[in-house]
Amino acid sequence: MALRPIDLAREHGLSTQAVRNYEEAGVLPPAARSAHGYRRYDERHAVALRAFLALLPGYGHQAATAIMRAVHADALPEALRLVDEGHALLAEDRRTLEAVRTALDHLPPAGADEPTADGPATGGSTTGTHIGPLAHRLGLHPATLREWERAGLVTPSRDARTGYRVYAPEQVRELLLAEQLRRGGHGLARTAEILHRLRTAGSPEALRPTLAAWQDRLTARGRALLAGAAALHAYLDLPRPPGANRSGA
Repeated sequence: MALRPIDLAREHGLSTQAVRNYEEAGVLPPAARSAHGYRRYDERHAVALRAFLALLPGYGHQAATAIMRAVHADALPEALRLVDEGHALLAEDRRTLEAVRTALDHLPPAGADEPTADGPATGGSTTGTHIGPLAHRLGLHPATLREWERAGLVTPSRDARTGYRVYAPEQVRELLLAEQLRRGGHGLARTAEILHRLRTAGSPEALRPTLAAWQDRLTARGRALLAGAAALHAYLDLPRPPGANRSGA
């Protein structure tokens, strides 16, 4: 059955120009043309468009476009690799969330066993811990803490008399969390992002509702990946047009 651009567009509330743009981008297979040059789509184009739009929520526009382009270029292994990458990224985000939960569970209570500097810190009004004792507590070299500072994990103040770094109690707790994440295999950029979440929440306990919302987003993303993969599978199962070759997986 021949379909017009408007027929595909109406199903999804799109403009006909959007449908034409998707075809030109390789998201849809090339359309046949009438004797007067008008595009003539068919059910295969309709299913391809459904597959692409189903891929969008879980994979994003760039990856969804790349997947459909690979399918239409008879590069099925590449399309499946991109699908796998979407699930791998989700799995990594799940591991990060679990690492944060575990790290929060193992943080000492605020004020418990906080090491202090040898005397008052900046301006003599605040106490904290210097880099040496803190590095010893974390089992790290002081150079590692300086690297973490350059990466933006924490920015200690300076002792007004000596110029030494002084870490406030809340920064010590943040670095305890950072060390938990580091041992879990998470890089500095991801760790800095998590510490930012902690500061925004205000405390580890206040962060837990954020973690619950994070979990909800991961669950929604997982379902979106499944829906997109199912729609893509339905498209791949359609009979290929005469002369088209399907590459192997």
